[in-house]
Amino acid sequence: MSNVRRTIACILVGLGALLLAATVMIPTYTVGKVAKTPLDLRITTVAKNVPGEDSMVLDSRSLVSPEGSAKVDTNVPVVSQRFLTVEEPSDADEMTVQAGQTLRRDDRDGDTGILTASIDRVTIDRVTGEPVDASPNGSLAVTVDSSGDSVADAFQRQGLQYRFPIGTEKKSYPYFDSNARATRPIDFVEETEINGVPVYHFRQTIPVTNMNDVVPAATNKLTLPAAKWGLEGEEPVTMTRFYTNTRDLWVEPRTGAVLKGGEQIHLFYGRSAEQVDVTALKSHLVFDEETIAAQMEVTQESLDKLDLFGKTVPIILGILAAVLLIGGAVLGVMSSGGSSARRTFDPPTERLRKS
Repeated sequence: MSNVRRTIACILVGLGALLLAATVMIPTYTVGKVAKTPLDLRITTVAKNVPGEDSMVLDSRSLVSPEGSAKVDTNVPVVSQRFLTVEEPSDADEMTVQAGQTLRRDDRDGDTGILTASIDRVTIDRVTGEPVDASPNGSLAVTVDSSGDSVADAFQRQGLQYRFPIGTEKKSYPYFDSNARATRPIDFVEETEINGVPVYHFRQTIPVTNMNDVVPAATNKLTLPAAKWGLEGEEPVTMTRFYTNTRDLWVEPRTGAVLKGGEQIHLFYGRSAEQVDVTALKSHLVFDEETIAAQMEVTQESLDKLDLFGKTVPIILGILAAVLLIGGAVLGVMSSGGSSARRTFDPPTERLRKS
């Protein structure tokens, strides 16, 4: 009987040791595998202008009309919509994110309301969110050819854009602005909450940027009669389009997911960067409540998975390991104690018979 107990004790101690090792390995190894941006992302975000704040849009038709000066509409409902998917090449360590985005005035139907449209692609690291080193690591399409197909300009970029690192910290990060096609710091502002979920608030300021220097295009540098710009005189006046922005992002730090975003965007025509002659677009756009709820739902799935492998499973395995180790130790002591007792209290006659 003691041999059976001893065998069971060894089995229990061995299983306990195995579970104890698993308890240590799962948080350090498995969570490392789980803590990556998912490859099945299909996210639609909608941002709308904040009621009560300036929302101004230049009526482009007024620039080409034979009469009258440039007309800037006020109180315009503006909507920014982005559809983000994961494309190839993507693997265990890297993923290619594609974002189709439109900015439109919602008071006009169909294509007449579209202000800008773009298709952006970038290949990023699934943990850090940074673009990979391969060149080019991204492309941006803002124009179409004669057939209506988008024309993508490939280029190398740096900085975060659609995701923050797994384990976001309270510090500044390089962040890429697709309008200025430049990378500038996005700074940590505060720790706060969105619907009870802890988030880090970051803010980026894009200084006034000459858009014709970014992309030489007809719309970025216009020469029109002075009267069209609302100026006096007969001579044509050349105006350059400038851009500035203040971007706010609220990030869930464990997953790097952006739960809420906002932009105070301003595009204007001016004779210099310091002079706003005609506003092309000015609006404060913020994720709507449906988008925030959808972002939180997707993020919560990742948080639940991290908690499962980082907390729940290790706790359960740790308890089972303790029970098995204690049970194995008790059985071991009992089997050892039983055989010792028999050796100690053998009756004298039995010892004589054995001798």
